[in-house]
Amino acid sequence: MPEGKRLWWGLCVLSLGMVLGCAPSANRQVSVDGSSTVYPITQAVAEDFQATHPGVFVTVGISGTGGGFKKFLAKETDINDASRPIKPQELQRAQEQGIEFLELPIAYDGITVVVNPQNDWVDHLTLEELRRIWAPESSVRTWKDVRPQWPNRPIKLYGPGTDSGTFDYFTEAVMGKSGASRSDYQASEDDNVLVRGVATDRDALGYFGYSYYEENKDQLKAVPIDAGQGPVAPSPETIKTGRYVPLSRPLFIYVSLPALQREEVVQFVEFYLEEVPRLAQEVGYIPLSANIYSLVRQRFQQRRTGTLFQDHSGPVDLEKLLGGSLSQKE
Repeated sequence: MPEGKRLWWGLCVLSLGMVLGCAPSANRQVSVDGSSTVYPITQAVAEDFQATHPGVFVTVGISGTGGGFKKFLAKETDINDASRPIKPQELQRAQEQGIEFLELPIAYDGITVVVNPQNDWVDHLTLEELRRIWAPESSVRTWKDVRPQWPNRPIKLYGPGTDSGTFDYFTEAVMGKSGASRSDYQASEDDNVLVRGVATDRDALGYFGYSYYEENKDQLKAVPIDAGQGPVAPSPETIKTGRYVPLSRPLFIYVSLPALQREEVVQFVEFYLEEVPRLAQEVGYIPLSANIYSLVRQRFQQRRTGTLFQDHSGPVDLEKLLGGSLSQKE
């Protein structure tokens, strides 16, 4: 099912259940919140899971990665969708609250920089140009400020809000510091809002997850990024192989260890890990390798808690990190 239809259907099912009061009892529910980037994958999994497990009701919210972690660490949800690894301050909060969790990579994504299709002057952007556009004290106001030969027209910027993992990852990758960004842009935690903004404004430039570009590529124009090796456009191949630097990234679900005492949560996560290679691709993301998925399932089966990313930043070798963690003794 296309991602746009899944979103519509998922919201309809959730709304109907709330109105009719027909949801299963609380002990047969699985609650998920977090990243709008990961949402299409989790919603697709939830729909297929509920089709074969009609006694379980799965709710999937969109609070952004940071907003989702706030709920997760307050023990309000069973699973958090995340488009970045857990932050040190979030990890500290988990430790203070005695919250143990499983960190499970589930797919690759490439943050996609987009402009309006009527924009006929941008053929690519360098990483330095992206920095100048989005810097906290940026003096860039027009396209001409980026390159002298470009039009003297205002740039209208669209991007994720500060609770978004996409915002965190983009600012870390482009600016070298998470959260470092100009604030005078149209921000939203809902990537569909950003899509509409860029699609209806000739002078717009924005960024969000690859799936939202793929779903709306007839209304958007992806911008190749030159990080020093020539312009590279986002695609399943360039993202999976890491050629699309520095904006390729893994996506995650974080699972509460206490929640795994409930059979329906275990069943949902097992189903998720079994079906995500197919469903991630179906909704426009890039599956991990078969070997990495095998390591992720082992991590889940062994209930390996904690983060693999406490001492890591920037591009990572998932297979190496996962393999190394599984080789360590308890």
